[in-house]
Amino acid sequence: MNVSAPINLRYEDIALGAEFETAVHTVTEADIAVFADVTRDHHPLHIDGAYARSRGFPAVIGHGLYGLSLMEGLKSELKLYEETSVASLGWDEVKFKGPIVAGDSLRVRFRFVEKRPTKNPARGIVVETLDLLNQRDEVVTAARHISLILTRQADAAAATCRDNEEDADRRTAPLPPTI
Repeated sequence: MNVSAPINLRYEDIALGAEFETAVHTVTEADIAVFADVTRDHHPLHIDGAYARSRGFPAVIGHGLYGLSLMEGLKSELKLYEETSVASLGWDEVKFKGPIVAGDSLRVRFRFVEKRPTKNPARGIVVETLDLLNQRDEVVTAARHISLILTRQADAAAATCRDNEEDADRRTAPLPPTI
């Protein structure tokens, strides 16, 4: 398991089977309340401790999508694709396996499981499996994430483009006035 991850991975850098783990985030009632406000989902399980306890939970619980969002946020802090990410292509096989309770300390463990080139040689697709784990090492959310990231060819293409732009700038620069 690699806790200190490399920054700005390119498609060619992805080693299938490589695992990473994020830092820990302790969930607060305030975190859950802010997510409720942003998403406009104010179900009492998420904002009313007495109601949550009446349903068998020790405190308010986070939304399932809060956990999924936290997975992406914690993973982003590793900066694996800080400047090489093109797009998130989607989340598959999302499972909410247990509650996220205010006070839980959560972290993400993930592994690269698949990669494939695209028609555009400057981009590649990477698939990760992710688990959101609580302080008891219980998986509370599991998912697969598909990302589109740059290849090393994108770096070469960008450098060529910059060179061409500089050449064009020199050709179109105004001539100095004649005396």
